Amino acid sequence: QVQLVESGGGLVQAGGSLRLSCAASGSSVNIDRIGWFRQAPGKQRELVVTANGGSTNYAASVKGRFTISREYAKNTVYLQMNSLKPEDTAVYYCNTNHDIYEYWGQGTQVTVSS
Repeated sequence: QVQLVESGGGLVQAGGSLRLSCAASGSSVNIDRIGWFRQAPGKQRELVVTANGGSTNYAASVKGRFTISREYAKNTVYLQMNSLKPEDTAVYYCNTNHDIYEYWGQGTQVTVSS
């Protein structure tokens, strides 16, 4: 069993920064395999960044602005978001897979004002 808990969302002006956290727990968790997705109002959930061991893959819309990092001692994955745009407004979720199961956190709201 894996549990993911996001935090760090909030309201920020365009051009600002936020850092999201995803705290992972469970005996099966591997934080090298935790990525981030987001869902804007009225839109489908979309990939922000995936992680699989040593490789990461960013969506074109966030490449160069967002960075994923990990703190192994805390079993926590971070998403540093810089140069935020109004179109980055969404609920952000961390995600991972183990065996045949997929796990999601509850999400954290990010709102970017223009």
